[in-house]
Amino acid sequence: MQNEWILDVLADLKTFAIANELAALAEQLDDTTMIAASELASKEKETRVHINGEPSRIGPDSRRSGENRRA
Repeated sequence: MQNEWILDVLADLKTFAIANELAALAEQLDDTTMIAASELASKEKETRVHINGEPSRIGPDSRRSGENRRA
């Protein structure tokens, strides 16, 4: 995962929150970390999908009709 650094940043923020007795913020950062990890994993899975041997991103943009695609 090339964007895994964001999880490290969130962990650092949580460490700061705990050290400074910001319990609600630490809890929110736990939730944010779970969401970030889930979205990064989902995005990585999308980029692995291959159509005709070439990488393809499957998502909302791929369903639009009449849209020109450029390489």
